[in-house]
Amino acid sequence: MGTEGSSVEISEPFLGEETQKIRAVEDTDHHQIPEWKDQITIRGLAVSAILGSLFCIITHKLNLTVGIIPSLNVAAGLLGFFFVKSWTSFLSKLGFHVKPFTRQENTVIQTCVVACYGLAFSGGFGSYLLALDDRTYKLIGTDYPGNRVEDVKSPGLWWMMGFLFIVSFLGLFSLVPLRKVMVMDYKLTYPSGTATAMLINSFHTKTGAELAGNQVRCLGKYLSISFFWSCFKWFFSGIGDSCGFDNFPTLGLMLYKNTFYFDFSPTYIGCGLICPHIVNCSVLFGAIISWGFLWPFISQHAGDWYPADLGSNDFKGLYGYKVFIAISLILGDGLYNLVKIIAITIKEICNKSTKQSNLPVTTEVLDGESSKLLTEQKRRDEVFLKDRIPSWVAASGYVGLAAISTATMPLIFPPLKWYLVLGSYIIAPALAFCNSYGTGLTDWSLASTYGKIGLFIFASLVGTDGGVVAGLAACGVMMTIVATAADLMQDFKTGYLTLSSAKSMFVSQLVGTAMGCIIAPLTFWLFWTAFDIGSPDGPYKAPYAVIFREMAILGVQGFSELPKHCLAICCVFFVAALVINLLRDVTPPKVSQYIPIPMAMAVPFYIGAYFAIDMFVGTVILYIWERINRKDAEDYAGAVASGLICGDGIWTIPSAILSILRINPPICMYFGPSSSG
Repeated sequence: MGTEGSSVEISEPFLGEETQKIRAVEDTDHHQIPEWKDQITIRGLAVSAILGSLFCIITHKLNLTVGIIPSLNVAAGLLGFFFVKSWTSFLSKLGFHVKPFTRQENTVIQTCVVACYGLAFSGGFGSYLLALDDRTYKLIGTDYPGNRVEDVKSPGLWWMMGFLFIVSFLGLFSLVPLRKVMVMDYKLTYPSGTATAMLINSFHTKTGAELAGNQVRCLGKYLSISFFWSCFKWFFSGIGDSCGFDNFPTLGLMLYKNTFYFDFSPTYIGCGLICPHIVNCSVLFGAIISWGFLWPFISQHAGDWYPADLGSNDFKGLYGYKVFIAISLILGDGLYNLVKIIAITIKEICNKSTKQSNLPVTTEVLDGESSKLLTEQKRRDEVFLKDRIPSWVAASGYVGLAAISTATMPLIFPPLKWYLVLGSYIIAPALAFCNSYGTGLTDWSLASTYGKIGLFIFASLVGTDGGVVAGLAACGVMMTIVATAADLMQDFKTGYLTLSSAKSMFVSQLVGTAMGCIIAPLTFWLFWTAFDIGSPDGPYKAPYAVIFREMAILGVQGFSELPKHCLAICCVFFVAALVINLLRDVTPPKVSQYIPIPMAMAVPFYIGAYFAIDMFVGTVILYIWERINRKDAEDYAGAVASGLICGDGIWTIPSAILSILRINPPICMYFGPSSSG
């Protein structure tokens, strides 16, 4: 029934059931759930600050080298458990009485850490803030049309901290009223959040249930396999951009050029096992449409539709088509679902006689065997809804913060006038919803894509006199809001599955964001003062700084500067997203379960087809597993998926440390066409 209804029939057995089977035998533990205030502890906050600093360093490192940041939720949950458990064991041996370490406290720690290191990415230290720097200005060229010396603002520790404090908290307040809709009613997957919840649950299982024990062993086994495989891959990844298994032309060199290859990523195979089949198939369908047909077709018109000699990241060329068509699909899907949610919610509010919410996918047919699971689900629902965050708190918090930010933002960025800041805060919640919804489906937060929307709109509105600064600042506002909103919803999903209070989740997110506003600029400052950031010949090239500045310059010149037919194709895909969603809603479930999801289709348009191949491999493994032994698949698919995601996530830390220490992989495994000699 509706968009999410058809997908939930596939996803639920591997998410709700999987996590709850660990909990199903723990009825005696229910009354021991601590109050929300007790879930937030001093030791938890101390560990969060340590891990937040570590993850910020890793994120900056990746931001300034490749610009792609993996999800570190699972690593945060695992390391949080390791630190606190080690500390409590140490104190116990010394004879001190220590407070038990609960799954709720573990969840609060990982929430805090994710909120903290999230700002190292969305804070723009490798993109929009660095694009304002003098080095980036000179790198593009002082004689480049539209590149003005007046549009330069070099990084400064204090103004960067102030900027983060006035924009980072708005995203948290924007979507709080929709947490029930996103997590309970729509049952969005949030693969990293679910994997983290399962990991945390497995750590804190107290009873000796055979299945739970087997699941923990299964998770540990695949976590180890994933970790050592990622370690093995590192040795062959060399220094070049196209070395190693991550660039293995599995399907041949011709398809490799169009990003069709299997890159042996445990993370995305795990996502494929966790995500519903329809999501994985939609991602692959989007990859085939874009990289299989659309981009090769547009490339044939190079020299006619756009100049043939442009760089791969020039918005006046093929890159412009990729970004804007992806944005049009994302907006079409997100806005359709936003309008649908608002309409249904208003209808429910008006219909006072209906006690039971009748939103899509709340009704599920359960057989006799599922009665225990239904009891467990009711328990989760009770805990999640018990400590309510009143809507007026969220609304007044958002309005108050928006007012402060509207007044202070022009002091930091003078070209961004107060009425433009206010306008951005009016439309930001809609974009925050779009991003949270997309992250729930695919685990990809497209915060930077939404930031680009703000960048282009505001740069073109302000024009040549300060448009570059205004566009980049507006990009920062949009990015931080939509990124923190998606992180919050991902953590609400983790909290829901670990029986943690929604209020403790929200408070820990606020604390983590406050930590991030201080730690992220400080850790960036270490890199800024120690290394030659932005040097084309150095290790920290900061590739996205140049891209973002060029985008802002293009935005000032207006959308007319985009290549031929780009806006027309965008309109076609926007309408297509609306039509596909409408078809999913009006057709019977037997048909609608095979109709792709536009939001999932859009992701590979922009990023590439390689991760779609990985996710499809995951879905094929799951499909075959279900056919061979459905019960086994239901019991262990979630554990295998979580293990694969966790292992790869944990390897991120040693690999980043090796990179920071400038220890390069010894071998570059490279594949090229055979010579005919």
